[in-house]
Amino acid sequence: MTATLPSRQDAAARPADDDAPFVLPRWYWARKHPTLVIGAVLLLAVAALAIAAPWISPFDPQDIDPLARMQPPSAEHWFGTDALGRDVFSRAVWGGRVSMIVALSVGLLSTVLGVSIGLTAGFVRWTDGFLMRVMDGLMAIPGILLAIALMALTQASLGAVIVAITVPEVPRVVRLVRSMALTLREQLYVEAAHAVGTRLPVILLRHVLPNMVAPLIVQATFVAAAAVLTEAALSFLGVGVPAQTPSWGNIMAEGRNFVAVAFHILLYPGLLLAATVLAINLLGDGLRDALDPRLARQL
Repeated sequence: MTATLPSRQDAAARPADDDAPFVLPRWYWARKHPTLVIGAVLLLAVAALAIAAPWISPFDPQDIDPLARMQPPSAEHWFGTDALGRDVFSRAVWGGRVSMIVALSVGLLSTVLGVSIGLTAGFVRWTDGFLMRVMDGLMAIPGILLAIALMALTQASLGAVIVAITVPEVPRVVRLVRSMALTLREQLYVEAAHAVGTRLPVILLRHVLPNMVAPLIVQATFVAAAAVLTEAALSFLGVGVPAQTPSWGNIMAEGRNFVAVAFHILLYPGLLLAATVLAINLLGDGLRDALDPRLARQL
């Protein structure tokens, strides 16, 4: 008997088993981490609105129209107008740019400074006491009060707001990094690297930092979410970005006196603020679950 070899048509018609593992796991991974997907989609939507503000805002955010003051939402003014007749939708999407810049800048700066100080305190032992007492002193002051005090010493600007919010957030990252560093420096692979003469910067970059990625990502997202809220609070109190710069905080501050007759002035910026903070927190939780190998094995 002679074996019949499969024809090319039969091979093409049969599903390719080798290709299946490359397609299915992506859907499976997305289904297993819904918080990551929801947070990423929601945050991308808010970021897209902020980035596209110059093209999608129907009016200039500073245009004043006394004849159109405090109008409810309509086809012309999607989110209504404020007490000066300015379009709330245009001001809200422009205000999103401020919040995105603050969240990204504070998250990155706090993480970089916190990692640098935390690793120094954890591995250079003679600096530990001094650095941690400084961090404890900063944490003893409520973050919003420290930010207000720092803003009182500078001129109102976006850069000053970023610095004022970053300073209270750094100690939280430092304490997290230091606690992980104290644990990791006792691991056998770190001691072996020391024994063979590996320099400390190489040990930190090759053996220590990779094991801190997942907790740092989660902490950075929490810091970014807190930064958005703090910036809105500072602007609401009148000590944040300049009044002529639209931000969700000062939009709501200008509308608080008209809440009984024009609630939309506070409603829509507040919803965007809540959606942004929720999206960042969901993104952080989803990344934590996806990057933590122990949680990945359990799922």
